[in-house]
Parts: sequence; C-alpha cells; structure tokens
Amino acid sequence: MTQDDYQQLELLFLTKIKKVNTKFVRYLYNAINWNVRLIGIKGARGVGKTTMMLQRIKLAYKTTDAVFYVSLDNLWFQSHTLPELVDWLYLHGIRHLFIDEVHKYPNWAIVLKNLYDTYDDLNIVYTGSSMLEIDNSRTDLSRRQTLYTMQGLSFREYLIINKVTAMPPMTISQLFGEHQSVAMDICKNLPVAKYFTDYLRNGYYPFHIESGDDYLARLDETSKLVIETDMPAVENVSYATVQKTKQLLMVVSENVPLVPNISKLSAQLGTTRDLCLKMLYTLDRAGLLLLFTREVKNYKHLVAPEKIFLGNTNLMYALGNRVNEGTLRETFFLNQMSLGHEVCAPVRGDFMVDGKYLFEIGGKNKTFEQIKDVPDSYLAVDGIDIGSRNRIPLWMFGLLY
Repeated sequence: MTQDDYQQLELLFLTKIKKVNTKFVRYLYNAINWNVRLIGIKGARGVGKTTMMLQRIKLAYKTTDAVFYVSLDNLWFQSHTLPELVDWLYLHGIRHLFIDEVHKYPNWAIVLKNLYDTYDDLNIVYTGSSMLEIDNSRTDLSRRQTLYTMQGLSFREYLIINKVTAMPPMTISQLFGEHQSVAMDICKNLPVAKYFTDYLRNGYYPFHIESGDDYLARLDETSKLVIETDMPAVENVSYATVQKTKQLLMVVSENVPLVPNISKLSAQLGTTRDLCLKMLYTLDRAGLLLLFTREVKNYKHLVAPEKIFLGNTNLMYALGNRVNEGTLRETFFLNQMSLGHEVCAPVRGDFMVDGKYLFEIGGKNKTFEQIKDVPDSYLAVDGIDIGSRNRIPLWMFGLLY
C-alpha cells in the first residue's frame, strides 16, 4: 500500500469530519462506554450511526493524528483489504479506528477478531446493519466487544434537533408519577399537538431535516435499499427471496395492523411457512416491521406474531396507501416503548409492558372500561395535552429516551 492509496481515504475522512455538526448528539452517545477496546453499534439504515461516530471523533480528539474513520462500502476495498489498511494505519500511529458499514465486508467478524487480538492497544468502534446476528456469528465477539443498538429519533429528540425545546429523558416510573406536572410545564409555551403530528409523519429519521419535502420519497427508497443491499450482505439469500421480501413488505404496508395467518401469507408469497417467518423477523430486525408477539420476541425461536405493524409511524406515510389513526397511535406507542422495555400482547387491553403494566391506547374519549379493576393499568390518550392520574397523554411516551 502506498501513501497515495491512503490519501484517498484520508481525504474522505477529513471532509466528513469538517461537515459534521456536534450541537446535537443522539441519546445513545452518552450511554456508550467509549473506553472499551471493541464497540459495536447496530441500527436501522438512516438512524444516525455514522453521524454519531464522526461526532465522537470531533468531540473526543483534538487532532486526527491518532484516529481514523473509514466506511467499508467504499470501492477502495475492491482492490485492498481491511487488515492491509489497519497495518498501515497502526505503523503510522493510529490507535483509534472507527469502521462504518461493517456488514458490507466479507467475513467481517473474523477480521475484527483478528485485529482485536493482533493489536492490543488498538481501539475499534464499528457500525453495522440492525439485521446483524452478531451473537450467532461464526466468530464469537461477545467476550471481546460491547454491543449497542440505536433506534430512530424519539419525540423528545425530534423537539431538540428541530430547536423547539430541550428536556431530559424520563423513566417510565417518572412518567407515571410526574406526567401531569411535566406536561403542564411543557405545554404552557409549546403547541405540542402541532409538533407531535409532524413527528408522526416526518420526524423519526434524522435525515428529515436535510430532505425537506422529499423526505417520504427518500424513506421509501431507503426501505428498498435495506432489502436490496443490506439484507443480501447480512443474510445468505437468493434474488428470489429478496423479491419475495419486498412483496411481503408491500402486503403488510397495505394491511397494517396485519393479523397474520402465516400459512395463507406464505401461500400468497409462493414460499414456505418457515421462510415466510424468517423474512418477517428479518424485516423486524431491520426496523421496517414491528412484530407484536404474545411472549417476548426470540430471534432464535420464530413464532407467528399476533399482529404486524410497520416499524415506525413515518413508514406508514411513506409505504402505505392509507393511515388509520388508531394504528398510528399503536405503532407510535409500540415503537417508543420497545427501547428498554418488553412489550407483549396481553389477554386484556392493548399492550403489556415489562410483564406488569397494562395499557389501552385511544383518543380523548377513551375510558377504562376494557381494563377496569386491573392493577397497574393505564390509558395512553391521543388528542390531549395534559393528563391526570393513570390517564397519560400519548405524546409523552416519546419522552422516554
């Protein structure tokens, strides 16, 4: 490898660092233990993994003398290898390496393991598709790495990134006990309903700011790229399976929430029941679907879901022909609560959270009739700014991260 070869990548790195903005960082940034030697960050396409890595470089290092960023989807790697690059970087003093799009590199887990074992003072941070089954990779990285998963913007983060207002995240116990006072403080100066409506349509992915009116079209294209390029890079799938997966996403998007009959659905797609379930769970890991199950989801034991939602409310507008208000509410609640909490289908009510808290979701006229006399039961109510007791405004479930 020559200096000229290296300079191609260095120029791209320095250009990206120059452009990155550090005024707002995602919820995950301060939760990461950046001192760990090997850090993995998974997440759906478009949620901001690359930006967060570049922000870390800009905020943590005064110069780029000992740090480097590279994306493995660069054509440079058609004629060079990652170990070749790392050997060059290490000889030239680089001790902090940030690697993007790791799933695009053949045998990436083996390569990372070897780099970790070879260079005992090299710190590596990498990002990859949320579809990566890292625990099941042929090379065991679990003893070596700390793994994090990034979700799209919460409603709280949406308000911050759009310079509307700033507030710290709430825990679920704080939400139960303090929601009325917090809502009164926020709503006295803020038309929450206006911003919440916009968030549900346009606010989940950080790229909504730069996309403007093209946001939903770009989101539609992003969902196709996940299936057409990311899925084949992660899963050993045929072209026919890719096409069936796209068809499956279309079927779900036109019928959400879909209460699936897996046998009929697989017959409609012209595939087997097992492959249909595998495609559903792959789309769930990719962030394009939310599979709502009776028990806690287990990606090693694929069971038929009770209902299938799109992954977030923005996808409903980008992929669906119609947006049902009730489904919109449930999708928002399930999406926001799925981070850090176990959400399952209960016998009564809409959602069971952490095996204890029972929720019904509805509009401002929603009552406790369906879950009356059930301990730890709550209403998540749309169309109200401020709630009372166990009647909590739906928008406030977007303040949890």
